[in-house]
Amino acid sequence: MKVKYFNDTDTALIEFADREVFETREISENIYIDVDAEGNIVNMTIEHAKSNAALWEFSYEEMDKQTA
Repeated sequence: MKVKYFNDTDTALIEFADREVFETREISENIYIDVDAEGNIVNMTIEHAKSNAALWEFSYEEMDKQTA
C-alpha cells in the first residue's frame, strides 16, 4: 500500500493494489474509489484531505490477531 499526498491540490491517493482500474465510484462528494473488474479496491482518492481525513497526521500500526 502506498499513500501519496499532493500538496498543491490537497489530495490524498491511497494505492492498495497494482491492478488495472475498471471503474471509479463516488463514495461522497470528496471521496472516490477505483475498483478492478472483479470489484476489488485498487485506489482511494480523498479530495480536501487535510480537512476531510485529518491528513496532517498519518500513522500506521499493524495489529496482531487478538485472542479471547
